[in-house]
Amino acid sequence: MVSQTVVSSLLVVLGAAGVRAQQRQSLWGQCGGSGWSGPTLCVDGAWCNPQNQWYHQCIPGSGPTTAQPQVPTTTARPTTTLVTSVVSSTTSPSGPAVTNPPVNPGTCPNTPSGLGTPVANQLNDPFTFHNGNKVTSKADWACRQREISELLQRYELGTLPPKPSSVTASFSGSTLSISVSEGGKSISFTVSINNRPSGAGPHPAIINFGTFGASLPVPAAVATINFNNDDIAQQQGGSSRGRGKFYDLYGSSHSAGALTAWAWGVSRIVDALELTQAQTGIDPTRLGVTGCSRNGKGAIVAGAFEPRIALTLPQESGAGGSGCWRIATWQKNNGQNVQDSTQIVQENVWFSPNFNSYVNNVNQLPFDHHLLAGLIAPRALYVMENVDMEWLGKISTYGCMGIARKQWEALGVLDNFGYSQVGGNSHCSFPSSQQGSELNAFIDKFLLKRSGGNTNIFRSTQTHSSFNLNNWSPWAVPSLN
Repeated sequence: MVSQTVVSSLLVVLGAAGVRAQQRQSLWGQCGGSGWSGPTLCVDGAWCNPQNQWYHQCIPGSGPTTAQPQVPTTTARPTTTLVTSVVSSTTSPSGPAVTNPPVNPGTCPNTPSGLGTPVANQLNDPFTFHNGNKVTSKADWACRQREISELLQRYELGTLPPKPSSVTASFSGSTLSISVSEGGKSISFTVSINNRPSGAGPHPAIINFGTFGASLPVPAAVATINFNNDDIAQQQGGSSRGRGKFYDLYGSSHSAGALTAWAWGVSRIVDALELTQAQTGIDPTRLGVTGCSRNGKGAIVAGAFEPRIALTLPQESGAGGSGCWRIATWQKNNGQNVQDSTQIVQENVWFSPNFNSYVNNVNQLPFDHHLLAGLIAPRALYVMENVDMEWLGKISTYGCMGIARKQWEALGVLDNFGYSQVGGNSHCSFPSSQQGSELNAFIDKFLLKRSGGNTNIFRSTQTHSSFNLNNWSPWAVPSLN
């Protein structure tokens, strides 16, 4: 016979289990993922959407009944068939991206070998060279950007190859065909140019990474260029390493991760647009680049490495994009469920294999992603983040971009920088009511060349009282303008 004590204990355990079973996660909260121990059911009117293996989120609705392919919602516009003769570009190779106009490399100091002094509980000083010298002028800043680019390629992203010896392009209908040759090997790929404005142009355009999260509302006066970045470098997990047309050209063992390979692909698109401007009607000096989530990481890296991009628009790029490794580690050490460097390298092949040696101690790196963003300065950057997704690093992106902004401050161009973190939307669903006017202001100013709305933006709809921007950036901001 079971004793009364045992019966009472069982009732307590079962009662606690029942309470846990009835717990419901609020709208936009986390409801599952690897290692998650909280509620797995959502409040009425929401369902648990698996964003990835590690993060599931409660979003409005009842969930899909059957899997539906993602279909663009824009209406196709008639196009006129235009065919060009093949035009070749054999100009001298370009090095890693620096601010235009580029500085003669011979005037820049050599980047010392080694990692330098570890930096903990703060971010690296953008205005101090790796050798300890200070940045005091715009020419110094251009050299510092070149150095940061070299360090990022060396330790995290992999080597960005220079411009190939031959790039050719042709345009027909809405298809821009690009062929590249280097070292006796050749590849070809295409992008589609859609929603071209009427008239001769030239018109601005936004290069959109992939189809996932392609939710930004693009004005009718701006064309869209759809870039299948997976064709250049695959991103289907660890087995994708060294697969894609970039690696067909440079070898499967090339050090570049997928993010660098995609940036290389964007540069070839810009090359092709320069060659075919008369046929496409696209102005290669007024180009934007965007993507969301994993493709948002690609967008910010492309903007950093390709100085011909006028406006960079990463959406919810999180860790590996607008988030900083050190701040994500700090968040995780404080019990927050955020993606960090140790986990992200297990998810996919976005980074160079070289990065694996440093993910367990990111304090030793001579950079963080505030410096990646700084490669874009003084060009325009508008970062869109989601305050409801802790996994993306809502504090990491807020702190990282808040400190990155100081580089635009030093150059006297805060109107060229925006960071906007809002909530109430599912992952990669653009909240037009909250960010639409900001996005339009950036597109108007930097692509359409119109005056108008405010582009000096740094805001979050949530107070991050546990994080102090100044404590994480104790260095002085010089005036370089």
